[in-house]
Amino acid sequence: MRNYLKTVAIALTTISLVVSCNKDDDGDVNKGTESYDTSFKMTDAPIDNSNVEAVFVTVSNIKVDGTSLEGFNKTTFDLAALVNGQTKTLGNLKLEAGSYSNIELELDYATDAAGNAPGCYVEMANGEKDKLEAAADKITITDTFEVFASNTNEIIIDFDLRKTIREEQGTVSSNFEFVSMSELSAGIRTVNEEATGMISGTANDAQNTSDKIVVYAYEKETFDAEVETKGQGNSNVTFANAVTSSEVSGLNNGYSLNFLAEGEYELVFVSYNQEGEGLTFNSLLEVESITGLNLGAITVTSSIRLSANVTITGTKS
Repeated sequence: MRNYLKTVAIALTTISLVVSCNKDDDGDVNKGTESYDTSFKMTDAPIDNSNVEAVFVTVSNIKVDGTSLEGFNKTTFDLAALVNGQTKTLGNLKLEAGSYSNIELELDYATDAAGNAPGCYVEMANGEKDKLEAAADKITITDTFEVFASNTNEIIIDFDLRKTIREEQGTVSSNFEFVSMSELSAGIRTVNEEATGMISGTANDAQNTSDKIVVYAYEKETFDAEVETKGQGNSNVTFANAVTSSEVSGLNNGYSLNFLAEGEYELVFVSYNQEGEGLTFNSLLEVESITGLNLGAITVTSSIRLSANVTITGTKS
């Protein structure tokens, strides 16, 4: 009898342990499948052409890992207006925490959201419209973004016009088009706003060195003047490896570099001259930080807002 009771006790203990393990396993699975509200927003870095008034793009569908955004309808918006931290909300998805690297934008080149033609175009300062088209209507963005275990995820899609639209040279009138599909994909970055910071400031150009100044943000020690000042790729894009950029403008000569992922950055100030209806590269600029900030190694952390006011001291030969 004693041996029988001992056997039953061992069996019950074993069953208890199995049930306990199963509960723990189930708990881990449930944690792994929990989804979080994630919104998607569009922003832009400015195009280097003073004669461009607006750039309208019509997006008919947006998918993340093959799933369309909830609440998204065919939308036409002016990318050129979404600068200096301005964004447009596109839609939402429930996503598990983790890394993602597959966003697909479907563009409608024929008609806009109101049914008017064309769907994608550059609007010049004189009101003329120049239709935009690419080799395909679907753009696959392969840049990686993170979804965190919270309901405050806002994924920023930075559609950098400077890298994604080019002007055909040697024509009587302006003729713009999208760059190649591979360059389009590379010219759009994605980042979770929660893990980004911002660098803003003013650029005092008392010597009047430039008709226009553009500030480029590069990851630390990645700027190569010899390479970046020359056009790269099929579309001849200059400063192609900059993370983002901003024009110095306004009464206070201000600039704003937004949605920078955590890391170290260097700022490059570039002079442009007005030639006819466009801007041409003049030179790199010599600058000094008013506050002694090292402009070649600026540390950006999440939610930080850094001020980098500078004085232009001259041009680099």
